[in-house]
Amino acid sequence: MSILTVENLQQSFGDREILKDVSFRMNKGEHIGLVGANGEGKSTFLSIVTGKLIPDEGTIEWAKSVRSGYLDQHAVLTKGSTIKDVLNSAYAPLYEAEKHMNELYAEMAEADTDMDALMNEAGVIQDQLSAHDFYMIDAKEEEVARALGVYDLGMDRDVSELSGGQRTKVLLAKLLLEKPDILLLDEPTNYLDQEHISWLQHYLQEYENAFILISHDIPFLSSVVNVIYHMNQAELTRYAGTYDHYLEVYAVQKAQKEAAYARQQKEIAGLKDFVARNKARVATRNMAMSRQKKLDKMDIIELEQERPKPEFHFLTARTPGRVLFEASDLVIGYDEPLSKPIHFLMERKQRIILKGANGIGKTTLLKSLLGLIEPLAGTVERDDYLNIGYYEQEVSPKNDHTCLQEIWDAFPSWSQYECRCALAKCGLTSKHIESAVKVLSGGEQAKVRLCKLMNVPSNILVLDEPTNHLDIDAKEELKKALSEYTGSILMVCHEPEFYEGLADIVIDCTEWTTKII
Repeated sequence: MSILTVENLQQSFGDREILKDVSFRMNKGEHIGLVGANGEGKSTFLSIVTGKLIPDEGTIEWAKSVRSGYLDQHAVLTKGSTIKDVLNSAYAPLYEAEKHMNELYAEMAEADTDMDALMNEAGVIQDQLSAHDFYMIDAKEEEVARALGVYDLGMDRDVSELSGGQRTKVLLAKLLLEKPDILLLDEPTNYLDQEHISWLQHYLQEYENAFILISHDIPFLSSVVNVIYHMNQAELTRYAGTYDHYLEVYAVQKAQKEAAYARQQKEIAGLKDFVARNKARVATRNMAMSRQKKLDKMDIIELEQERPKPEFHFLTARTPGRVLFEASDLVIGYDEPLSKPIHFLMERKQRIILKGANGIGKTTLLKSLLGLIEPLAGTVERDDYLNIGYYEQEVSPKNDHTCLQEIWDAFPSWSQYECRCALAKCGLTSKHIESAVKVLSGGEQAKVRLCKLMNVPSNILVLDEPTNHLDIDAKEELKKALSEYTGSILMVCHEPEFYEGLADIVIDCTEWTTKII
């Protein structure tokens, strides 16, 4: 039974066609992986089906009484709410039902007539609450909160104090507690640690309801889905089965189309040649006209346009001294310490990875080492000849500049041609380059930031979760570029498959945190 049907969806942003005559169906219990390169429109599609964005054309039809729950890349939480408040809001309909039931009981205490009707209505509500495990809410909340690392953040903590990764975890916990008929998950693993990803993987494998998952973490995605929808060049194609099966079928279809294209092009060339040689001769004019008609009526096969693949290459500056950073008795934090006293030494040419749970201070450590925030205690000595390339995990989403303006502001001496070439090298098309940064996907925005970073000479790259939002091609190219980089690297990363073979030293930051993990 179809619980979500989309027909003839059209969506454009300016002259960028995002979705073209897209149709989609989702059956009860299906686990769908929505795949495609950065900027193909996956998040836009979810925004449309959830009503956050009105399409140019097309219809979206949900089955009656179907509840959906959406976790997007840019979700926010309201200041003043605690983590407990947010998780409790998952059960808002049940709390309302309980309130109404209590009102019925209060009314019974005063009613003179129709006691049976009030008793029956209250009994129905009581049964509904029991069926939804209403009286086990606290235990269920704690179970999910602990599994995703939310519980140890402090259930009474104001959500406005949380990092981006912590906010994502809280929203995900709330969504799973709601247990909707359709889960809509947009890159849920971006800010999750490996332990929590493993728990979520098992949870989705056992999830009895339907979900749509966008993820560039292919091992994770392939382990939990049974249907693939591939979004490519504004079109959406369904493949029943696993991700590996989709890859096999897609490769065969692509090869068949290329072979058919080659045959057709050969036929077209032959027909055109015949027409050109015979249209002027009276004896063969009719045959030439017949072949011309065949040409005119021919359904021309068009091959997919190859998306530009990014090419990253980081420029290097002069060689620094032997010791880049040396921290002694360093205590990091804001209002309260996030760490025990840290002794940290980084030498030239080292490639150090920082790993560990979100919220324990990895980003704060980077900013303390760079001098962007003052430590609570201790000292940091930096080499005098550092040229630092810093990639921040979070930037403002409200950037009205076009990509071209963004690069031109960073490199005012460049010509427009040089700015365009630099962006194109990062895998962005002309339409992306002329679009506002804020309308780009997370992966495309990351490429703009990497474009700025790779065109400034550095002798150390400080990277805070650089793989978030990047598609497979971009991740592979970034890893290649970092492998070829001759400077030093200090990077926060949760993806072992990305930093394996790249790192000299992997530091588990849970060893010095003051947070309970």
